[in-house]
Amino acid sequence: MAEDENRLLGRARRKLVASKERWAREGRLLTGRAARPESQRLPPGQRRVENWPVLDLGIQPAVPVEAWQLVIDGLVDNPVRWDWAAFRAQPSFRDVSDIHCVTAWSRFDNAWEGVSVAHVIATVRPRPDARFVLLHSYDDYTTNLPLADFAGADALLAHSWQGGPLAPEHGGPVRAVVPRLYFWKSAKWLKRIEFIAADRRGFWEERGYHDHGDPWTEERYG
Repeated sequence: MAEDENRLLGRARRKLVASKERWAREGRLLTGRAARPESQRLPPGQRRVENWPVLDLGIQPAVPVEAWQLVIDGLVDNPVRWDWAAFRAQPSFRDVSDIHCVTAWSRFDNAWEGVSVAHVIATVRPRPDARFVLLHSYDDYTTNLPLADFAGADALLAHSWQGGPLAPEHGGPVRAVVPRLYFWKSAKWLKRIEFIAADRRGFWEERGYHDHGDPWTEERYG
């Protein structure tokens, strides 16, 4: 993973990465408040937007569906490698959820379509010692999640948004969507899902961002 991160950092906008690291050191945007989704829809410190801002590291890999593949492996009994046809042959799952970005914007009522994480888990059958997942992207980005969060009932691998194909700038052809966590945990341009026993920090987590990322308790930085 260190080699992948070094490649990514070499191609990323270094000033952007440095500014986000500075945000983490300074605790930028933290309000010190906490809430629960049943009490208010907008997490602490967030503002609602109507558009969908594009955030990346200055890299938007071109991944045509003809070349796209997703590997799901690690501590599972039935590892799989899906090409586009195999992925689209899986049962379709639709859900509407909100996006909460660590940079303090939220977008409500996003209609997704894809493959549910529940179906992924039923297919690959994680072993009892699998407690985390590490998501790998086509730009070499990584992010880590507890399996319990990744397995949420509203989590999916999305290929469509608002009734149309997921745009490349937003992670198409396939991105993860884990609505209960800040959206940097929902990796774009998904290439691999690795089930692991011990937590292993990803790109932003290595640079001061929180390992977990709950927007309701402002887990922006760790």
